[in-house]
Amino acid sequence: MAMTEPAAPTHGMPLHAAPPFSTDATGALLLGGQTAVSLAARHGTPLYVVDSAAVRTRVASVRTLLPEGIRLHYAIKANPLPELLRLLATQVDGFDIASGGELALALDAGHRGAHLGFAGPGKRDAELAAAIDAGAVIHVESAGELARLAALARTAGQSARAALRINPDFELRRAGMRMGGGAQVFGIDAEKVPAVLAAWPANLTFAGFHIYAGSQNLDGGQVAEALRRSHALCTELAAWAPVADAHLVAQATPLRVFNLGGGFGIPYFAGEQPLDTAPVRAALADIARDHAAHFPETVLVLELGRYLVGEAGVFLTQVIDRKRSRGRDFLVCDGGMHQHLAASGNFGQVIRRDYPVWLARDLAARGDTTFTVCGPLCTPLDVLAREVMLPADVGPGDILAIGQSGAYGASASPAGFLSHPPAGQLLV
Repeated sequence: MAMTEPAAPTHGMPLHAAPPFSTDATGALLLGGQTAVSLAARHGTPLYVVDSAAVRTRVASVRTLLPEGIRLHYAIKANPLPELLRLLATQVDGFDIASGGELALALDAGHRGAHLGFAGPGKRDAELAAAIDAGAVIHVESAGELARLAALARTAGQSARAALRINPDFELRRAGMRMGGGAQVFGIDAEKVPAVLAAWPANLTFAGFHIYAGSQNLDGGQVAEALRRSHALCTELAAWAPVADAHLVAQATPLRVFNLGGGFGIPYFAGEQPLDTAPVRAALADIARDHAAHFPETVLVLELGRYLVGEAGVFLTQVIDRKRSRGRDFLVCDGGMHQHLAASGNFGQVIRRDYPVWLARDLAARGDTTFTVCGPLCTPLDVLAREVMLPADVGPGDILAIGQSGAYGASASPAGFLSHPPAGQLLV
């Protein structure tokens, strides 16, 4: 099957550029060397498809940003598809998890021990116990959680490695979701960390710090500033780290990790530009140089999720009906908000805007008609695109591809709503 370069956007398709995938000689979207239309016919719709080559390419591009000594972790919450995790286990240095279920997925994919960082508020005792058994670095979010972890380790007669998640006194500005600064359920306020460290439980090994200031940021300068400030805060707080004592289990080894988070965003909407990584590269180089001089035995971790997989996936849905109502054209599809909540605008959007939508059989076809793309649910919220331009002949049987769907798709959607079947998921 002949392949071409990614299709260029045409005059009639002003809302979004073409997807970052190849096409065949007829202009049909290719995923993993197969047309999206054939994948939909073989596996059914709605269907999430993640292109493994696109994932590998993105990981390789991130590696070019990382100086020696900085490790790359994947945040499983972005997409926990087991086949994808097995691929990523060969591409990244570890996984960051936020539940007992994600811990099990990480172990099944082949990462364990210090290659796992377990964050998130409200960890249940059973989850903490499982993380202790797996040897994960547990990112403690409160003094209460620290006490529970110490008690569980003591009862089990096991050692445990714990890092403190810090709620910094700054936020990642221009982030789609801010998770640091101000009052937060996440982490321990930076000003309280010295007191927590002063009362560190003797049966726990203090592993280091974790900061995640925010996510989905397209401003490279802001991401770079947040990384610099995160490292500076970890460096400052390291002065209060528990002192090694030959009679205690804790601190038989030096600080193990500074997890600086990530926050790298991807463009979803018309007019958004990809993240400028040049400031990020410069910041990471400076951080690595300073870190090596002061903490040569401590690992630096960059934690990314959406940035590694978001643009590598599409959501395929079949048009079931086409109708016109009072001057507006509607395409009614078999996939909806219950399977792709984020595309409907109900997953954190304040102003609802359209994800990119393409006609899978012909990416270069002239888009001359404005459609509202809806799902099958009996609610006016079930709208996947509000003003998307597609060819006038689109109708029942056609496959639409919704881009930027490799992250926060099926696992972030209320699949049980109205009891429709779940979307399929496929790595190609």
